[in-house]
Amino acid sequence: MNEEKNSNDFEKKHTNLGKKISLSIIAILIVLGIFIFILGHQYVKESLKPLNPKDKELIQVQIPMGASDKKIGSILQESKIVKSGLVFDYFVNSHNYSGLKAGYYELSPSMSLQKIADKLKKGGTAQPLQGKYGRLLVREGDNIDEIAQSVEQSSEYSSADFKKLMKDTDFLNQLKKKYPKLLGSAFKAKNRKYVLEGYLYPATYNSQKNVTLKQIVNQMVAKTNYEFSPYFKEIKKQNLTVDEAITLASFIEHNHVDKKDQEKIAGILYNRLNSNLPLEVQSSIRYANGKVSGQKLSKKDYDADTPYNLYKNTGFPPSAINNPTVKSLDSILNPKDMTTFYLAYSVNMNDKKVKYYNSDKDVDDLIGNDSVMR
Repeated sequence: MNEEKNSNDFEKKHTNLGKKISLSIIAILIVLGIFIFILGHQYVKESLKPLNPKDKELIQVQIPMGASDKKIGSILQESKIVKSGLVFDYFVNSHNYSGLKAGYYELSPSMSLQKIADKLKKGGTAQPLQGKYGRLLVREGDNIDEIAQSVEQSSEYSSADFKKLMKDTDFLNQLKKKYPKLLGSAFKAKNRKYVLEGYLYPATYNSQKNVTLKQIVNQMVAKTNYEFSPYFKEIKKQNLTVDEAITLASFIEHNHVDKKDQEKIAGILYNRLNSNLPLEVQSSIRYANGKVSGQKLSKKDYDADTPYNLYKNTGFPPSAINNPTVKSLDSILNPKDMTTFYLAYSVNMNDKKVKYYNSDKDVDDLIGNDSVMR
């Protein structure tokens, strides 16, 4: 009996010990699982952000034909465009991005996953975008000084060669004669930094070794004429010159916001013009002073005596401040919310969210703030 009792006690103790060990293991696994989940969630959260918001260097990336979303994510990670290729794959699938296209792209670590996915959905170029004697890319919102840098990178011509051509009176007059409806009003404006600012359409152009610099510029102006000429009648109907419409469109282009906000900002520009108020576009001052987007403006900049200072001068500046797309021009011709009578706006540079105001006083405290644009 005693032996049987001892045997039962031993079995109970053994069973209890086994249960304790099992529970301990389960508890450890649960804690470990929670820890892994938190780390994983944090990793995904961080990977959904731009890899490096301050690094705006454009890196050429080639996406091959037939590449899966997973493969594309891997290429982007290896190219140091995104933090995690797997998270990029998760993002495009969870946001229903289908049909990402092959081609050459210029992407930067500062781009959001959404912006990268949008570009990949739109499609790349069949030829490389970087390197000598190939394809020259004019980006949306580039001005002539920025295009000059692209010319030097992607052709046999220097930045100085390009800027010299932009001042070549004989060449400019040839273009005016070829495209009188497009360029006529631009030649009437005084104190322009460049006559062709606003008329070099954002696109990819042939810059191979056998193509002259004049031919490259001709391609750009011809593309502008092709894209903008369907709007000439509507521009005239709205009592604008082609140059005035393109100038307003360049302000819209600078902000890089969606179509809905573009049209509302257009409404604000018209409200200010109709009220004889200065347009107060910061980007125009930056253009005059050669400062890049987001670069802080000083009191000296705001007080500068230049026709591009739209805080001191009413009406239009001498020219556009960049080369806009047809999307921005269409927004200028279809403004929204003018009856609400917004007079000011601010654009957050980080998330591109736009705020609207009924008076300048509501936005004056944002002047000079690096996180907003106007």
